[in-house]
Amino acid sequence: MLEFLSGMTTMGFLVAGLFFFRFWARTRDAIFVYFSVSFCLLAISQALGTLAEIPRDARTWIYLLRLAAFTLLIVGIVAKNFGQATRKAGGG
Repeated sequence: MLEFLSGMTTMGFLVAGLFFFRFWARTRDAIFVYFSVSFCLLAISQALGTLAEIPRDARTWIYLLRLAAFTLLIVGIVAKNFGQATRKAGGG
């Protein structure tokens, strides 16, 4: 049962990543790339946590992928907000 739910979560992360990639292809807005890569990293970490035959105590490195994903989300949001503020202040 746990593997089934983990698979569904992994699939959800991948679908979200693909949607953001599609939005990026349409708009060429960099925030969608940040979000797409972040959700793909979350999918990889979810899949590795379930499929890898690693003892629970040795799985802490998998959380570094999640940390990277959330860091990318924050960087993307901050870059988008400061990029718009710079454009408005610069008159462009």
